[in-house]
Amino acid sequence: MKALVWTAPRQMVLREEPEPKPGPEEVLIEVIAAGICGSELGGWLGTNKLRVPPLIMGHEATGRLVYTNGGPLADGTEARDGMMVTFNPIVNCGTCDRCRAAKQNLCRNRKLVGAQRPGAFARFVAVPRSLCWPVLEKTGPVAGSLAEPVAYAFHTVSAANLGMGERLLILGAGTIGLFCLKAAKVLGAGAVIVTDISPERLEMARAWGADRTVNVREEDPLAVLKEVIPGGVEAAIDAVGTEATRRQAIAAVVPGGTVIFSGLHEEESPFPANYVVRQEIRVKGSFAYLAPEFGQAVILLANGVVAPSPEWLDERPLSEGPAAFAELAEGRSRFTKIVLRLDR
Repeated sequence: MKALVWTAPRQMVLREEPEPKPGPEEVLIEVIAAGICGSELGGWLGTNKLRVPPLIMGHEATGRLVYTNGGPLADGTEARDGMMVTFNPIVNCGTCDRCRAAKQNLCRNRKLVGAQRPGAFARFVAVPRSLCWPVLEKTGPVAGSLAEPVAYAFHTVSAANLGMGERLLILGAGTIGLFCLKAAKVLGAGAVIVTDISPERLEMARAWGADRTVNVREEDPLAVLKEVIPGGVEAAIDAVGTEATRRQAIAAVVPGGTVIFSGLHEEESPFPANYVVRQEIRVKGSFAYLAPEFGQAVILLANGVVAPSPEWLDERPLSEGPAAFAELAEGRSRFTKIVLRLDR
C-alpha cells in the first residue's frame, strides 16, 4: 500500500509498505482523509521524543471499514463494511488503575496510533473496533477527521472549569487554540483574548468570536491584557508549549486563577514557582480526551459547530505530504490546518 513514512528528522517519503493486519478485536479502515497535527510537526522536526523513525504518522483520520471482524463500534452501532468512521487514536489497556478510574487518556500502558502504532498517512490503518465512531455521510470525511482535535479542545477548556461569563486567555491560534476558542464560546465563557504570531490565524480567531487578538510580534500580550482586563483573566490556556507562553499564562491569571498547559512544543520550562504558590494559581496539564468527549465531538461536527472552510483548512493529496509538513513546521503556511486526502 502507499504510505507516507517519516524516515528521519525533516525527511518524509511516499513509498510502498505492507498492509496492516488487524488483530482479533480490530478493524481495517481504508483512509480517506487524515489531518496533520501540531504534535506531528515536532516529530517531523525530531524534537518530539514520543515518535521514533521510521514511522507512519497520522492520528486524525476518517475512512471506510473494509474489514469489521464483527461486533459493535464505540457507540454500540454494529460495524459493517463500507461504513464511514473516525477513531480515537489512544489505545488503552483497560485494566490499569487509570483505565479502571475511567481516565483512559492517562492509561499507564497507552499506545497512540501514529506514534507507537502505524498511523493513518497510508491507504489502510488498523485500529481497535471499540475506538471507532460512525461518521454521518452529511458530515463528510474532512470534517470527520477533525473529531480528534475538537475533542482535545473541549477537554482542555473543560479542565479550566470556567464559570459562566468568566474571562479566558488563549495563547496560540493554531488548530487547538482556535478550537478552544470555539469550545469556550459554546460553554459560556465571557471575554476571550487570543494571541499568536500569524496575522491570518488572528484574523480567523476574530471571525470565530475572539473579543481581542494580540500579535505578539507587535504587542506585549501582558500589557494588552492589563489594559483590556485589569487584574487578569480567570483562566489561561497555553496551546503552544514554550517557556515564554507558559510564563505568560501564569502571569495573566488572577490570584486563585487556573492555568492549563496543553501545548507540547518544549519538553521542559522553568517558571516562577514561588509566585504560583503565593497567588494560589492552579496549574494543570491537559492531555487528549475521554471517550464521551470524543463522541461529543463527532456529534458537534455533525451539527456543524465546527465546519471545514478554505479560509483556514487546505486539502491536499498524500503525495504532497512532505511539502505540507515542511510548510507547516517552518511557519510558511497561511492555513491553520492541512488535511491529506487519500482518495485523490
